[in-house]
Amino acid sequence: MKNAMTGRYKNKDWSRVKFGDVVQLNRDRIADPLAEGVERYVGLEHIEPEDLRVRSWGLVEEGITFTNAFRPGQVLFGKRRAYQRKVAVADFSGVCSSDIYVLESADPAVLLPDLLPFICQTEGFFEHAVGTSAGSLSPRTNWTQLANYEFALPPLAEQRRIAEVLWAYNLVLNGLDDSIQAGQALYQSVTDAHAHGEHQIRKVQSWVGMIPTDWSLVQLEEVFSETQYGLSIAPNVKGAYPILRMMNIENRLVVENDLKFVDLTEKDFDSYRLLHGDILFNRTNSYELVGRTGIYKLEGDHVFASYLVRIRTVPDRLLPEYLVAYMNSSLGRRQILSYATRGVSQANINASNLSRVYIPLPPIDEQRAMIEEQESIQNSMKLLESRREQAYQTKRQMIEELLAQ
Repeated sequence: MKNAMTGRYKNKDWSRVKFGDVVQLNRDRIADPLAEGVERYVGLEHIEPEDLRVRSWGLVEEGITFTNAFRPGQVLFGKRRAYQRKVAVADFSGVCSSDIYVLESADPAVLLPDLLPFICQTEGFFEHAVGTSAGSLSPRTNWTQLANYEFALPPLAEQRRIAEVLWAYNLVLNGLDDSIQAGQALYQSVTDAHAHGEHQIRKVQSWVGMIPTDWSLVQLEEVFSETQYGLSIAPNVKGAYPILRMMNIENRLVVENDLKFVDLTEKDFDSYRLLHGDILFNRTNSYELVGRTGIYKLEGDHVFASYLVRIRTVPDRLLPEYLVAYMNSSLGRRQILSYATRGVSQANINASNLSRVYIPLPPIDEQRAMIEEQESIQNSMKLLESRREQAYQTKRQMIEELLAQ
């Protein structure tokens, strides 16, 4: 800690420096990246908050105007909306958006390059970057302001020890992230395999004779017991009943995010009240989000809004969980979107067209076994995600404890 009376640190070997005195902004440019053989570019969308790895990128040949160059080992910091905490270390060469600063140690004998990304992840650095940002819609910090950030810098040997500890812990985080991504891929592949009847089916016409013999191929109208559009009524912050909307469908479940409320007569409440196992289908949204589907398993009384369709299945033929899994599979999504009509900014799928979608239908016992398999994967992923969140919290604490003076 710094002594307020003397201006010195308890550890006298640490020194107070300005960011711009030990870090330099790389200003290298490549006027024609494609002609220079540069293959990849990085935009802000390719950097994940609090993840030091660059896990995705775009291809220069697809056409971009970026000219800011970066090399392996340099730090990429998102200067726009700095509160998103986007800091990464490049492990390849490329060009990046002008909304990304390319940073490096001005002198490795003063600031160890391996420590720089963690300095950029300290609370003090983010607070300074956010506090010096200008602009209302897309606030940006500038290099002059960022260069004035002051922090405590340990001696080089201590920097090396701290960097080794933090990078070792970062490997743990990377392992958890990789496991979660593998789990997501496994879950999707299992869902797709079930939806395809464990076959790669390209066209509806080719399904007959390709699905298992004890399965059937039916249109959804044959296994829907009910479809119903939601309430056309303006929600309020107050009211007798919570009303679920498009944003309340998340990860194949119906959730209570940002609840709004409505007042209803007893008759209308009885008509629109959701029951455990009901499915909500998002019939109107952007092309990417239309068709989002979730199952209702919440406690309490809820009704649903007009842009949603409530679906109930024939219970002895189709499990709601199986239908939701199918409608979120790649095959199910392709079929559903084939019926979407596009407006200026939104797409729409009505209940009538939805009922025409085909579904490979296994016996109920097989549906149940498939759902149990998927739930097992989901439970493992939830555990991994919980561990990852705990690990991120621990990493933040470690950064502050190791770099604070």
